[in-house]
Amino acid sequence: MTSPYLELVASLRQAFPQPVSDRVHDAYFVFSFLRALDQLDEMKSASPLLGEPAVLDYDAAKRSTVDDGPRPLEQVTQTLVDHLSGMFIWGHPRAQINVIPPPTIASVIGGLLPSIYNPNLCSEESSRQVAVAEVEVSSMTASLVGYDAQTSAGLFTFGGTATLLYGVKLGLEKACPGSGRAGLRERAVILCSERAHYACLSAANWLGIGQENVIQVPCDDRNEIRPCLLESMARDILKSGGKIAAIVATMGTTDHFGLDDLAALHDVRERLIDEFHLDYRPHIHADAVIGWAWSVFNDYDFDKNSLGFRHRTVRALAGTKRRIEKLPLADSIGVDFHKTGFCPYVSTLFLVKDAHDLELISRKQSDTPYLFHDGHYHPGRYTLETSRSGSGPLAALANLRLFGKNGLRSLLGHVVSMAEVLREHLEGHAATTVCNRGNFGPVTLFRVYPDGVDTFGVLEREQKDASFRDQLRAHNDYNRRIFHLVQEDALKGEGVVISLTDCYRETDYGEPMAALKSYILSPFAEEQYIDAVLQSLWKARVKIAAEDHK
Repeated sequence: MTSPYLELVASLRQAFPQPVSDRVHDAYFVFSFLRALDQLDEMKSASPLLGEPAVLDYDAAKRSTVDDGPRPLEQVTQTLVDHLSGMFIWGHPRAQINVIPPPTIASVIGGLLPSIYNPNLCSEESSRQVAVAEVEVSSMTASLVGYDAQTSAGLFTFGGTATLLYGVKLGLEKACPGSGRAGLRERAVILCSERAHYACLSAANWLGIGQENVIQVPCDDRNEIRPCLLESMARDILKSGGKIAAIVATMGTTDHFGLDDLAALHDVRERLIDEFHLDYRPHIHADAVIGWAWSVFNDYDFDKNSLGFRHRTVRALAGTKRRIEKLPLADSIGVDFHKTGFCPYVSTLFLVKDAHDLELISRKQSDTPYLFHDGHYHPGRYTLETSRSGSGPLAALANLRLFGKNGLRSLLGHVVSMAEVLREHLEGHAATTVCNRGNFGPVTLFRVYPDGVDTFGVLEREQKDASFRDQLRAHNDYNRRIFHLVQEDALKGEGVVISLTDCYRETDYGEPMAALKSYILSPFAEEQYIDAVLQSLWKARVKIAAEDHK
C-alpha cells in the first residue's frame, strides 16, 4: 500500500519542469504558460488597464491562510492572472505615469529562462554561463559608457538604491579604511544634489553614516547641482575634520531629468585632494540609472543625423549627450536596464571603473568555508547578496543584442520627440505651462491653472514673489485636484495615466511647488495620444469649474 505522502509527491512532480526530456509533459509546461498568456490577453482592451479596475482589499488579504491540500495548477494560474487585473499597462501609449518602460519580448524570455533552472550568480559553480552573461553585459555597458572593459567590473543587484549603496560603501572604505570590520569611528558625509534620489538617504542610513550626514547641495534652475556650492560645503566638511564618503552626481533626476555637471564635480574633487593633501580620493558615484542609456549617442553624428530625428529632438539628444559622455570620470556608475533599457524588474547593474576597488569590500575565504572551491568567477566574495538571480543579466543581454545602438537610439529619440510634442501642445494653451522648458529628456513637468491666470508670468511670480504665497498654495491645490480627477478616470480605464510630484522644486521663499508629470516611455506613443493628455486635463478643469461654481 502506497503512503499518502508518496501519492502527493507523485502528483506534485507534475507541477515541476521535468529534469529529463518528456515531450508530453514539456507540452503541458508550454501550454500552461500559453494559457496564462491567453487569459491575460483576454483582459486587454483599448484602455491602459488590464481587465477591470479592482478594489484593493487588504483586510481580506490579511485573512488569507494556507490550505491543507494542494490545488490544481490551472486554478493557481487563474489566481495569479486575477492578481494582475486592474494593473496599468506601461506599454500603453496613454500610460505616462513614471519611468517605467514596457519590457521587450526578448527581455521577458531572458528573465524567464533563469526562473526555470534557477542559476545563482553567487559563483560560477552555481550559474555557469549565466555568470558569463553577467560579465558580457558588464563589459558591453562599460564600453558603451566609456569605461575600459578590461579593467572595470560589474555586478547585477537589487535596484538603483543598491548601486548607490555599493558606490558609497566603496567610498567609505577609501575615506575610512577598515570601517567595514571595525565600524565607523569618524564623521563621513555624502555630498549630493538637493534633487538627488532619496536613495542617498537610504544608503547613509543603512551604512551607519547617518541621514544627517547627507549634505544636499542646492541646484540651479535646470535642477543641476551647483558645483561651486558643493566645493565650499565640501571644504567646510574637510576643515572640520570630516571625511567625504562619496560625491554623488545625479545623471538624470527622477522628476526632471536634471543632469549634473560631472566634469565640474570631478575638477572640484581634484582641487580638494590637492588643497587638503588628502590621503584618499573621495569616491565619485554617478547615479545614472536613468541617463546611462543616452551613452548610445556618444558616437552619434548629430550633423549627419542618419536616423532622421526632428531638429528639436536632435538638440535635446545632443544636450543630454554633453553630460552623459562624461560618465568615465566617475569611479562607479549605477545602471537600470528596467528603466531606460526596456527590461522587466529587476535588472540593475553596478559598474566600477577599477575592478580592484571591489577588493575593499571582499570577504576572507575563511568567512565562507562552504563556498568558492571551484572555478574562477566568485562575485559572492564581495557582493552584499549571496543569492542573486540570473534574470537581470540575461534580460539586459537580450535587449543589448536585440536593439544594438541604433535600435536604442531610435527608441530614446522617439520618446523624447513625443515629449517635445507634448510640451509644444501645453505651451500652446493659455491654461497650462511647462515647468521644465529646457529639459532634454522624456519627462514633462507642467502646471494647470484656472481661467484668468496669466500663465506667461505666473511661474516666475510663484518662484520669486513671497507675496504670492497664498496664490501659489491655491495653485498647488488646484493641480492636485486636477491629478485626482485624471487619476479617477484612469482607474476606470478612461483618459490617460499621469503622475504628480508634490515638490518639483522649492520657491525662493521656501514653499514647495507641485507639478503634474508625464513620463513617456512607450514605443507605441504617437501624437494622437498626446492629444488625449490635453483632453483629460480639459475634462478635469471643466469639472472643477462646475464644482466651484456651486
